[in-house]
Amino acid sequence: MQCLKPGPELTTTNVVTINVGGENFQTTKQTLTQAGPNSLLSQLAETTSDRFVDRDPVYFSLLLSLLRTGALPSKVKDFDLRDLIEESRYYGLESLLTNSLTNPSQLDAFALQKSSILPLNGRDSPSAVATTPFGSLHVSHGSKITSFDWSLTRKSTILTQFPAVDSLLAISPDTAAAGATDFSGLQILDLQNGSVKQTLNWENATRSGSTVQAIGSSGEFLFTSFESSRRNSNSIMVYDLNTLNPVTEIGHNEIFGADIDSAIPATKLRWVSRFGLVMASGSHSGLSGVSGNIRFWDIRSGNVVFELKEKIDCFSDICVSDNLNAVFKVGVNSGEVFYTDFRSLSSVNDNSNPWICLGDKRKVINGKKEGFGCKIENHGNQVFCSKGGDIELWSEVVMGSAKTSNGSEDQLTKRDFKKNMMGRVKDMGGSRIMNLAFGGNKMFVTRKDQQVIEIWQGSARGI
Repeated sequence: MQCLKPGPELTTTNVVTINVGGENFQTTKQTLTQAGPNSLLSQLAETTSDRFVDRDPVYFSLLLSLLRTGALPSKVKDFDLRDLIEESRYYGLESLLTNSLTNPSQLDAFALQKSSILPLNGRDSPSAVATTPFGSLHVSHGSKITSFDWSLTRKSTILTQFPAVDSLLAISPDTAAAGATDFSGLQILDLQNGSVKQTLNWENATRSGSTVQAIGSSGEFLFTSFESSRRNSNSIMVYDLNTLNPVTEIGHNEIFGADIDSAIPATKLRWVSRFGLVMASGSHSGLSGVSGNIRFWDIRSGNVVFELKEKIDCFSDICVSDNLNAVFKVGVNSGEVFYTDFRSLSSVNDNSNPWICLGDKRKVINGKKEGFGCKIENHGNQVFCSKGGDIELWSEVVMGSAKTSNGSEDQLTKRDFKKNMMGRVKDMGGSRIMNLAFGGNKMFVTRKDQQVIEIWQGSARGI
């Protein structure tokens, strides 16, 4: 069978014929070299001897289409993914296959729907989820961490030293950072064999243990929020992500008396790449309600660049969107989504309220904790917020810019966001959502008291 006939622009020496499992395929040397210099196909492109490969010709035709166009044909959905992966590994094409099937740019937020579930061993529900950009997945449940490869077909589970893992960060497909709020130290784990590669501790003034409240990272640094076991001091440590050597310490607080602001450790850390800042947020529930703070740290100077103090309808959860240049929160009392433009943070003071409600403003003052346990995360140009068992999708509607008195454009007053409910009718409702995470072209969801991970993806090409 000939899959490509040489045209008049092709020279005879440029055309390559490969016999795969008894069927002949014609292509060009340029197409074969797309597989990479160390691949079998690149070697076949340069050889002058008999080009015979004893493999399945049907799967080869799919992979040849991938080399020619950078995408798999639509008929790939009729084939077993595990078999296709094995064939791609034989030819040295797994990285190209990974990029085609799990590229994050292919995530279509409006087309996401629950497609399948991944069961976990044991009785413990997921407590934390960590992903890599191309879809590898790590899930902590009880004292265990279960890992899935990018195709979600290979699964492995390790037992950790923690009674329960509360914070989890994927450093690579085979390495993760894990910590707990009741167990001292941040552990760097080898997920292949279940060993502890290194334990990082914060030496506080009382020389007590240091528990982990949150983990975050940039391309260069690893951030860890520690609290002393006596809960009288906290800090954020910055480590070199490659060497794990400490770089600096920021936000060190020694707590004296009733200083509530100092007593709140950071429970969420996010890197804001556009500004080169670390967002650290934490909240505290007391007799007067829930209060918290959101600080943006410059790790080079160790100074707070922006700070938001939360007292009225404090955040239940918070996220920062580089693409939208904004901070989003879900209010713990109202359960509504709010945003503030990053460009307005420089003018915030203790008496100002920079938040703009995207939902029902009347709920802000009702005093109920309708947002308790709600999660909010962003991906690309969209913001996802869980409400009980449902997921809201918020997207910006681009509006024209208003003109100020001096003729300049004022974009801060012309931002409009619209809400959509995600999934099909049968995807809605269910147990409370506990985790939202994104990896590759998929969204991962976990729910209270359920020992599974839901996979949400669109109906785009692929398997």
